[in-house]
Amino acid sequence: MNFTVYLLEDAEEDLFEIYRYIAQNDSVEKADRLLDNLEKTILKPEVMPERGHLPPELERIGVREYREVFYKPYRIIYQVIKSEVFVHGVLDGRRDLQDILQNRVLR
Repeated sequence: MNFTVYLLEDAEEDLFEIYRYIAQNDSVEKADRLLDNLEKTILKPEVMPERGHLPPELERIGVREYREVFYKPYRIIYQVIKSEVFVHGVLDGRRDLQDILQNRVLR
């Protein structure tokens, strides 16, 4: 069964910020490559969304309907509802994610 993947506004903004930062601080070529690899990783749940695992920061507070996959150091947070996958965020795993995830998921 194939799933449809939707990139929500927060996730789109995350990708834009990541791209802009890399392009300004490294090179446009590296930013392009990173964006391409992140997009490929984002689309992987299209086929097997259950392969991701529960983000520990959310699991600790009892929120179990979200999963994550990695493209190091980035964490892609998504939710599966029936045959649809909703990507909520593409977050830098080096940051303190507890507050970011709680704010996004619980609002």
